[in-house]
Amino acid sequence: MATNTINYSIDDDGVVTLELDDPNQNANTMNENYVSSMENAVAKIVDEHESGKVSGVIITSAKKTFFAGGDLRDLLAIPLDEPAAAQDTTDRVTAPLRELETLGIPTVAAIAGSALGGGLEIALSCHRRIVVDNPKIQLGLPEVGLGLLPGGGGVARSVRLLGVESALMNVLLEGKRHRPDSALQVGIVDDIVASAEELIPAAKKWIAENPESRQPWDEKGYTMPGGSPKDRSLSSKLPMFPALLRKQLKGAPYPAPIAIMSAAVEGARLGFDDARTVERRYFGHVVASQTAKNMIRAFFFDLQTANGMTSQAAKSVDKPVDKLTVLGAGMMGAAIAYVCAKAGIDVVLKDISIEAANKGKDYSEKLVDKSVSRASGEAAEVARKRGAELLSRITPTDDPAATAGSQAVIEAVFEDPDVKTKVFAEIAPYIEADALLCSNTSTLPITELARGMDRPADFIGLHFFSPVDKMPLVEIIKGEQTSAETLDRALSIVGRISKTPIVVNDSRGFFTSRVIGTFTNEGVSMLGEGIPASQIEQASSQAGYPAPVLSLMDELTLTLPRKIREETKAAAQREGKGWVESGADAVIDRMIDEFDRKGRSTGAGFYEYSDGKRTRLWPGLTENFGGTSEIPMRDAIDRLLFIEAIETVKCLDEGVLESTTDANVGSILGIGYPGWTGGVSRFIDQYPGGLAGFVARAGELAERYGERFTPPQSLVAKADSDGTYEEVRA
Repeated sequence: MATNTINYSIDDDGVVTLELDDPNQNANTMNENYVSSMENAVAKIVDEHESGKVSGVIITSAKKTFFAGGDLRDLLAIPLDEPAAAQDTTDRVTAPLRELETLGIPTVAAIAGSALGGGLEIALSCHRRIVVDNPKIQLGLPEVGLGLLPGGGGVARSVRLLGVESALMNVLLEGKRHRPDSALQVGIVDDIVASAEELIPAAKKWIAENPESRQPWDEKGYTMPGGSPKDRSLSSKLPMFPALLRKQLKGAPYPAPIAIMSAAVEGARLGFDDARTVERRYFGHVVASQTAKNMIRAFFFDLQTANGMTSQAAKSVDKPVDKLTVLGAGMMGAAIAYVCAKAGIDVVLKDISIEAANKGKDYSEKLVDKSVSRASGEAAEVARKRGAELLSRITPTDDPAATAGSQAVIEAVFEDPDVKTKVFAEIAPYIEADALLCSNTSTLPITELARGMDRPADFIGLHFFSPVDKMPLVEIIKGEQTSAETLDRALSIVGRISKTPIVVNDSRGFFTSRVIGTFTNEGVSMLGEGIPASQIEQASSQAGYPAPVLSLMDELTLTLPRKIREETKAAAQREGKGWVESGADAVIDRMIDEFDRKGRSTGAGFYEYSDGKRTRLWPGLTENFGGTSEIPMRDAIDRLLFIEAIETVKCLDEGVLESTTDANVGSILGIGYPGWTGGVSRFIDQYPGGLAGFVARAGELAERYGERFTPPQSLVAKADSDGTYEEVRA
């Protein structure tokens, strides 16, 4: 028997309140219980309306969020390439909402928490949307970020409410999440009240003043804002949407944005019910795609697992960090100081001189100024006040004694073990005796760095990604002596600053730097083979990487990978291990030594630059490296995707990675592995033919391009036993 998830009540004025409240979950979702509950509730409203008892309907929520959207487990259960199952589900979800919408009585969504996806679709089916003025509330249709499109009327209604152009640009294509003031400005809500206590009275007042309310598109003579696709005013703009999408996707295999645009434009030419049919069909095909399943697993379930580590760890930490020291006020240290101060932590930003430390604080001041400049009116004043509070928490200094009382230290100085040891030793007499000791290193083994520490059990790696204020990932690296308590303390800090963690074991380069190194090496190696730079960059884009590989190399600067290579080679020789030269080595050496082209920061790399802006690929690449040996584009794409996947398997084999969830989250959030794959290990699982298909394709690449593509024996064995890298969830 289905569980009722909607509390039904009616007042003396005939106003029905439907309170969404699933007793089995912390958030309301569009599961079977909700569907049957809404069907029953609307049927009851219809019956009582026929007897003249109902004057209006308010939909609200008993949860912190208004409504969390579709139940993603149900969507994952829809078989591949069987869209009919998803289409039937949307019919049941939308039918009662449409019946309520057209009943001839006013309906209001009273929103006191976030309404995203299906939550906003419920609200859009109401004639009025009133929201509490709370900056924590988000409203939007972010389904595109999960490889989906809004299938519960979100496309059809937003297009009719806002017009095709505004709906696509402000709501649908990028899945923007709006705060209440922004939602009001865009037009997806109609009114804002100051507090939750004012919501229901405001809703009832509007119902009393609008007894015969209808949706605009159900009124006779309705015209679409901005015109319909049949109108010349809009039809002249329509070609820009596919062009914009091509520029955004760059050939990457993301079906959802294309389906959203198609459903919006095609549906806008039709009546509402026919537009819903178009939306329903596109939704079914997208939901039943492999890409959607990959992205749902990665961007919801994997992220949920990763972020859950921080909340779990925080429960075991006795006292949260109130004061923290950042050693090094360069770009990374300055940005780390900013995110820590933003989270309410007092930060001592220490460098070798007060000038350098002040320059580091300037980074935070610029970010605060930018935030204030984007706001207006009262919002600007709030941003200014918050910014001033943030800046007051950052104390720049060159005095080691200023670090006194710090409960944690994050070192962000040069990638030199001696320098790192020295800066920790300098402040050791002043910080708390049990202070957490963290190093923001991207490659240096934590176990080796810990040998220079008095308390190796309290030492751990926190690898941030640039720009720190935007990049969501932190790679946490355990050394051989790192204690479980230290890991929990590090996780709690990562959660406190609203970052997503992955936890890995120690090795040179850890997981992220090690794997992305194979990507950059492969791209540069292709250049050394005479493959045109333009094809290499196009292959990167079509694969779905956020930055083409040669462009990324320029951003990193070419001297960095050479420095890492030399250090790694020296370490291997000290340990008596062999060393295999990469095809990229000679190219990078020539670029630096022969052509003095070291990357964007020096104004010359694989690309040319003007006033710091990238202009074109350096013509000298063709002259000096060939550029006439094109290979099949599928091969170029697969070389980039496969080399990272194979290195990931090696990280699993060696125990650097403890879970494939960490591999998937880390690869997407940290090093730009294409989101459509669901992550680097899931890419292997979902490759056509599964693991056996991946092994066969890797063998082809190994035969054509080198032994580095030979699949590890563990992968071959897993393929032979019909295994998978997908982790079982509770």
